[in-house]
Amino acid sequence: MEKICWKDEYSVGVEKIDHQHQHLFEIINKLIERPVSSDDSELVSDILSEMVNYAREHFSTEEVLMRQYGYPAIEPHEKEHDYFINTTAELAINFMNNRNTTGDEITEFLIIWLTNHILKTDMKFKPFFAAKIPAGV
Repeated sequence: MEKICWKDEYSVGVEKIDHQHQHLFEIINKLIERPVSSDDSELVSDILSEMVNYAREHFSTEEVLMRQYGYPAIEPHEKEHDYFINTTAELAINFMNNRNTTGDEITEFLIIWLTNHILKTDMKFKPFFAAKIPAGV
């Protein structure tokens, strides 16, 4: 599996959020770079814990900004965030309990969900925040 690379098209125009998205990509790349072996469950578990913890921090950042500036579509956005956290945690549990979930399947879910979320859902707030948040925030 190829590493996921940041592209300008992923930028939502809010520096802090863009940096956090880039860090989420870095965490996914740790899964991609991991050695594939039968003994990698602890490594995958550690990376997924890092992903869930950092995603919570990142989602909180987005949601605080949405509330602060009165973003009208906050509820469906928060539901997507909850879905990601719950699904990632469930996949991690299944992986750790050898329930037919592979590290590659988890990685694929993370890549697809994150890129789709940025390009479809987060891009909806790009023009909203561009009009409300000073550059460099």
